[in-house]
Amino acid sequence: MKLFHLSHTDLDGFSCQLITKEYFKEAYFYNANYGVEVKLSLKKILEDIEPFKDEDILFLITDLNLTIQEAKDLNKSIDELKANGYKIKLQLLDHHATGEKSAAKYDWYFLDIKRCAAKITYDYMLEEFNAFDEKTKEWLNPLINSVNAIDIWLDNETKNFEFGKVLLSMISRVREINNVLFADLNRDLRFYLLKESAKYLEKEDGNILLDNSIHTLKKEFLKLDEKDDTIDNLAAKYLVSSLANLKDNLTITYKEHKGLLTYTLGSISIPANAFLRANKDYDFFIDISKKGNASFRADGKVDVSMLAQKLANGGGHVNASGCKFDDFKETINYEDVKKYIQAKLDSLAS
Repeated sequence: MKLFHLSHTDLDGFSCQLITKEYFKEAYFYNANYGVEVKLSLKKILEDIEPFKDEDILFLITDLNLTIQEAKDLNKSIDELKANGYKIKLQLLDHHATGEKSAAKYDWYFLDIKRCAAKITYDYMLEEFNAFDEKTKEWLNPLINSVNAIDIWLDNETKNFEFGKVLLSMISRVREINNVLFADLNRDLRFYLLKESAKYLEKEDGNILLDNSIHTLKKEFLKLDEKDDTIDNLAAKYLVSSLANLKDNLTITYKEHKGLLTYTLGSISIPANAFLRANKDYDFFIDISKKGNASFRADGKVDVSMLAQKLANGGGHVNASGCKFDDFKETINYEDVKKYIQAKLDSLAS
């Protein structure tokens, strides 16, 4: 069975995915906050499911409540897939009271306001799949109990609650790897931190020990070799390496020049310059935000101040400039961004 799992972007949401990752061998993970992200993510998952008509599929949504219209549209899409021969099970597991109307209407919409979504997901996996061996339960169950304590605010469970506070802060501060451009790597870092955190659960003052160790745990994940460095330098090296691995998919062109396009990377001066130095066949680097703000960097081969000015009345320096695209539309799909920017660049070259 293949899993397509959409979850929220907080501790509870990522913990749901940590649980399913421990069982499913073939899984595709997605994360969304509310509003447009949910709609776009649902659309993307339905598209990604299309090639797997002959597979058994579980489409799981956790820690997200759907509006009546969202639930209606999704139910219709799943019914259409089933009518076309897809073997797909839809299941939503949530604990937000705002989903009561949708839960009352659809049998695939499970709601329980007394447990966090991770706790619901853990119990579901045991009941539906008898999912975990005893060794896995030994670390996973206590970890999820701590997530449950902080997420639904069980401050009377002092040990779990205090440990959960550290988990909540830890997961909310994962910024070393971009969560849009490198969603899988960002998620893997969160999974790594959560799994390592379980080792501190039974220690005396485990919450304090974990709090003291988070910086070191992050560095261990980011290291590409045995050499230690500051976390900023390790993150920069990790980023440049990740960009190099994806550069063929991130490549854009302007006349005879080759560039790299990133989306929502932010603070690009160090990584952009490092990438251009390490990849001499690339002449410029562009990063664009969800709101259409773009940053340009170059290494002497392209005047990016001119490029920014021609594209959107921007400007700056020859090797560092910026602009804002007023007609840019927010998306969760990098390919949409790439098509948009490449079309702009092609219009200048024609």
